[in-house]
Amino acid sequence: MNLRHLKFFVELAHTEHMEKAAENLNISQPSLSYAIDNIEKELGVPLFEKDGRNIRLTNYGKIYLKYVQKCLNELDLGANYISELVDVKRGHINLGFTYTLGQDLIPRLVSGFKEQKFNNEVKFSFKQDTTEHLIDSLLNDELDLVFSSKPKQKNEQLIIHHLVDQEMKIAVPLTNALASKNSVYLSELKPYPFIMYSDKSGLRPRINEIFDTTNFHPKFEIEAIEDHTIIGFVHWGFGVAIVPNLPQLSNDAVKLLNIKNKITNHQLYIITKSSHFLAPATNRFQNYAKQYCQKNYLAKNRLI
Repeated sequence: MNLRHLKFFVELAHTEHMEKAAENLNISQPSLSYAIDNIEKELGVPLFEKDGRNIRLTNYGKIYLKYVQKCLNELDLGANYISELVDVKRGHINLGFTYTLGQDLIPRLVSGFKEQKFNNEVKFSFKQDTTEHLIDSLLNDELDLVFSSKPKQKNEQLIIHHLVDQEMKIAVPLTNALASKNSVYLSELKPYPFIMYSDKSGLRPRINEIFDTTNFHPKFEIEAIEDHTIIGFVHWGFGVAIVPNLPQLSNDAVKLLNIKNKITNHQLYIITKSSHFLAPATNRFQNYAKQYCQKNYLAKNRLI
């Protein structure tokens, strides 16, 4: 068994067709059959079985494919790492962030990073989702960095760094009597139904803390995950909501009010997986984000 034969096995497992797999690999069918026979003989089990004119994976083959694919992926990561060490200007960063952060902070950080020397050729892939789903992707090695709320459950595999604080606001319809004010106590919202972040949102625990701290427990009219969905329902008069400060929000959508109650702000974090390899470009971007937020926000007690 060798690495080349394992790659043949993966291709045949994906196509489940000898002729097509051999064509994709640019080898002859006898060469492909020889490689698969060798692997099966070494393992002592059949990996494929006939299915009419085609073939299909056996249960043994399905199990083996998972391990072979993982092994090949790890080898590819190693090859990519060496390549990036040779050319420090290149790199690819898989970046995940929550919905709110896509309005300003993430585009600001990525833009500023790529303007620096040696970073203009670094490429990014973006994933926007809830904190819970982003952490799952991080733990599955699908993401390199996550910018989000603090995960609900502790996990020793995660490295969590406090990045910046986010101001919480009250969103009310423009037609609401409270829209004439600039700030309110939560108790003033008692007559109105609430549009609430769902349990899947990283903001939900923070808002629950605000309710518990102020002993304010409103009636929930609607629950949603994404910021603009909540703003949409507020705009159309379905209720009011506690939302993070949304810098790109149009002034004719809703009125954002300050909260008079003494509450702590919403903390945001940069999160990595302890066992996940971070390429040089990823490390540079992580350090840039930390330094930028420390200098422009935390050191000045500024909120986003």
